[in-house]
This record gives sequence, structure tokens and C-alpha cells, in this order.
Amino acid sequence: MSIIRFEDVDVIFSNKPREALALLDKGQTREQILKQTGLVVGVEKANLDINKGEICVLMGLSGSGKSSLLRCINGLNTVSRGKLFVEHEGKHIDIAHCSPAELKMMRTKRIAMVFQKFALMPWLTVRENISFGLEMQGRPEKERRKLVDDKLELVGLTQWRNKKPDELSGGMQQRVGLARALAMDADILLMDEPFSALDPLIRQGLQDELLELQRKLNKTIVFVSHDLDEALKLGSRIAIMKDGRIIQYSKPEEIVLNPADDYVRTFVAHTNPLNVLCGRSLMRSLDNCKRVNGSVCLDPGGDSWLDLAEGNTIKGARRNGSQLDLQNWVPGQSVEELGRRPTLVDSNIGMREALQIRYQTGNKLVLHDNHKVVGILGDSELYHALLGKNLG
Repeated sequence: MSIIRFEDVDVIFSNKPREALALLDKGQTREQILKQTGLVVGVEKANLDINKGEICVLMGLSGSGKSSLLRCINGLNTVSRGKLFVEHEGKHIDIAHCSPAELKMMRTKRIAMVFQKFALMPWLTVRENISFGLEMQGRPEKERRKLVDDKLELVGLTQWRNKKPDELSGGMQQRVGLARALAMDADILLMDEPFSALDPLIRQGLQDELLELQRKLNKTIVFVSHDLDEALKLGSRIAIMKDGRIIQYSKPEEIVLNPADDYVRTFVAHTNPLNVLCGRSLMRSLDNCKRVNGSVCLDPGGDSWLDLAEGNTIKGARRNGSQLDLQNWVPGQSVEELGRRPTLVDSNIGMREALQIRYQTGNKLVLHDNHKVVGILGDSELYHALLGKNLG
């Protein structure tokens, strides 16, 4: 179920957007509208749904509209036309047309934000910075103290709680900002290029920490980035934007394998597929495999076969008429433990692990989903992925 939904959202940076909206309807571009009216089109006809527990990354170059779209969610930017629904307690509140009281409630209870420049108050300690929003909510002191201590431990800053922001590194300051947002206990977290001002190594570390926190907390996160590698690493789905419009909204592997147009294709041209693609998106499905009487051929020579029972569960395997023992691999297991025979793996296996297993075993991978075989992954599929081609 979508927790955030944009419906034909336009954002014009003006209290009187009617003229610009009329020109948009006539097919005028952002540049033409700026020239004729002096008004800036921030977002044009945005349609987007974000599900509970997702990390949705809004991605694009500077000026693409990604931050403008993000800031609509908590009302920092006004929606000029369209609807923007945010789910709260079983109801969908239209942020574009809600009352000031409803908007205040959503900002204090439902939606929290982490800014690019940390936005910490330098005269307050780390603890006081994190506690500030809780005071605005009117939480009792004892409850505030417990919440702050919990979030400090979560982001690894317990021993820094009495320090001022200028005594902390950039990465630590950003963690304070994240802890402050988490302390609000909001289900929706908005992050506007939170790591872009940091050094690459610190940035990578915070990305890993965010993913680990997300596994524990399962928030709905909308994350703005201009870095495709960051977007592909973090995003459950990615919206690539250009000139205020959403060009493609898909899962990371879908964007890499099937870019919507030349603009997206240029974006992903130099992406490392090892960090993005998974077995399910690369495999040759059973429908495209050579099959004879319910058995699936595992190699071009036709020497090895996988025998399937009803429902595509595994009945056995054979090579040159003799029984062939399959082996299982699970995430975290050492690849060096595997022998020279076909390997059963989960269909969501990463491409990097798949390549390692193929190299170690000298055999194809058999992909399954809840013990039902869904496809085969071998040299042809892996080579196509490395070359940026899609088998279809």
C-alpha cells in the first residue's frame, strides 16, 4: 500500500502560478516559461507512489527538481496544482490542500527531515539538539531523556552526548541530525542530500549505517541524491528527474537493464553492474530454457539435466546418465567451501556473489524462490550483464 502518492503535481515558485500553469498545458518548456513570465517551474506533472518501508531515491542533476519534489511532502514547497496524499492513521491527508493544523500535526508526528547542512544549533549540546523536537512535541522530560539515549546508542554517539556540534566531525554531525529525526518517532523520513557534503569514505560508511538502521526500523524514506551510485545502493526504487519531470521510476536493476530513454541510458552507462544487479533480473527463466519431459538442460552439450517435479520443485539431477549431486549456497557462506558442481541459490543473489560462485564451481547456478526453481544463471547471462546488454 502506498504511504505517499503524488498525482499530477506541478510546482511553480510563485503565489500567482496561473499563467505558468496555462503555458505548461500548452506544452511550453521550463525555459520558455521562465523567459515569458519570469516564473520558475520546479516540478511538472509528477506522478509517484511510495510504499511503506521503501527507500525511494529522487535522483538527478542540479536543478532537476528532486529537492523541490521532496519538500512538497512536508509542505516546505507549495503544490501549485495536483494532489499529494500522505497516509496517517488509516486516512490519506492531501498535503496540497490540508489545513494549517493538519500540516503542523504531520510535521511534528508523521514526517521528519534530515538536511544536507546538518542544521544543528551550535549553542546546544548533542543531547539538546536531539531533544529539541521532542520538546516541541510536548513530551515529558523523562520520556525525552530515554528517547534521546536510545537514539544516541542507535547512531553510536553515546559518548559524545555532551559535546557541542563544532567538536564533532562532519560525519558525526550528520549522525546527530539523523538521530534527531529518528527521535521524533516519525514513520516517514525525508533526507535531502544528507551525505553530499562529506568525504567519500565517510559518505560510504554513513550509507552502510543507514541501510543497517533501515533493516532495524523499517521507515519509509525519501532520499534526494545527485549521485547514481548512491541511489543504486540505497534505493528500493529510484525516480530519475530532468527539468522538473520524472523520466523513469523503477527498481535499480530495471533502470540499469532497461533505461527509459537516452538520458537515463547516459546516466547508467558507467555504472558497475556488480553493485546493482541480482540473479532474478539476469537469469534465463525456465520458459526460455531447453526442456524435455519436465527436465531442464543445464549445459549446451546436453550432458547435465535438472529433473523437476510438479510446481518446479527439484526431484533430482543427472550428468551423462549418472546421478548429479547439487549443492546449496546461502548468504554469508564462504564460496571457497563449494565443490565443482551446480549450485542452488536464492533468486535474489547479487551479481558479484553469482560470479564468484560460477568461477569457483565451474557450473551454472540454479535459482530458486522458496524452493521452486525459477531460472538458470550461467556464462551467457553474466557476460551479457557485464556488457550492459539484456537477454530479454
